[in-house]
Amino acid sequence: MNDAAESVVVISNDAPGAVTVVRSLGKRGIRTIVASDSPRSPAFDSKYCDERVMLPSPYTDLLSYRDVLLDLAARPSVKAIAPVREEDIYVLAKYRDEFAEHLNVVWPEMETLARAHDRVELVAAAERAGVAVPDTELLTDVDDWDRRLIAKGRYGILTNHYVADIPPTESRSMPKTQYFQPNEPPDMDALIDRMGHVPIVQEYVPGTEYTVRALYHEGEPLFSTQKALRRGFKYPRGPSVYHEAVDIPELWDAARAVLDELEWHGLASVGFIGDEETGEFKLLEINPRFWSSLPCDLHAGVDYPYYYWQLATGDTGPFDPPYRPGTASHFLRGELVHLLSVATEEYAFVDKPSLARTAGTMLGSMVTQPHFDFLSLDDPRPFVRDCLNAVPGR
Repeated sequence: MNDAAESVVVISNDAPGAVTVVRSLGKRGIRTIVASDSPRSPAFDSKYCDERVMLPSPYTDLLSYRDVLLDLAARPSVKAIAPVREEDIYVLAKYRDEFAEHLNVVWPEMETLARAHDRVELVAAAERAGVAVPDTELLTDVDDWDRRLIAKGRYGILTNHYVADIPPTESRSMPKTQYFQPNEPPDMDALIDRMGHVPIVQEYVPGTEYTVRALYHEGEPLFSTQKALRRGFKYPRGPSVYHEAVDIPELWDAARAVLDELEWHGLASVGFIGDEETGEFKLLEINPRFWSSLPCDLHAGVDYPYYYWQLATGDTGPFDPPYRPGTASHFLRGELVHLLSVATEEYAFVDKPSLARTAGTMLGSMVTQPHFDFLSLDDPRPFVRDCLNAVPGR
């Protein structure tokens, strides 16, 4: 393909979302430049990948990571950058003016991103918008441990912008969520040390996880979709491995209220928990980038990468994608991890399901919903690479 053809830079991690962006835009004749700090990124193996660029690690050399992306953005042929993880969107927003010299910016300003990344600020925004949230406090403010609680990172990403002790050249991924039984308070100093900052503590809310995905242009929604998590990596929850497109008006109302409060611009995946006791949708987080379960949206008729490309190249719609709720998609390797979780793990807050019943339900859903995140007969190599990546020592 001609190097001068209109191009998109797809920043790639190991999740299905990046491969989906490459496939979507590559099939439309848009030249794809896949950029990753991992040589084993599945998107590198897609037949729709036209150029591979190795990035420095955003964890140890964040400023060089930025510089390589700026060099790519400065190419006359490059018209868009597609972010897939928090490090990407952080760099794009933090240095928004520099990127705006070369591209139409399709992501929020740093001030807005910081309000989404900081879950204390996000809770405050949700409350102003009239949207329910789990009870949330900083760890150091909690004085009632007589309930089921979870501790998780305050921020969507740890950088110098949020935590002064982190050097400007580094970033850190969010630490794992920790669960607490009633009347079992943690060692606060040890927890803060493990988290790398003072985390938040939230009430544990039993229920189904949902996300509302949307593409916004300068405060106005262009369109949206929704996903229900039907199975996660772990049997209580975790990242989604079997996801279903749904259409719940009250869910969209809640997501739109928060995004409107933030005067959003660009992509957003707004996470909620459907409280099984009250029926409320309680806000959990906002991911301001392409999401891992993006294949589910495409199977359901909504090609987010293409509409993102159109917005980045000056077309503001109107867009009217043919959304098909009820469509579901599988992350096959994740489904196996879910089965392993049922077979070998115990979680205090959630009753363990039957292994046989889980396996039967899983197989049945693959018959009725034969849609997959990585697996594609047209482009099989990313699926193979993902499987190899899961093998120790490969």
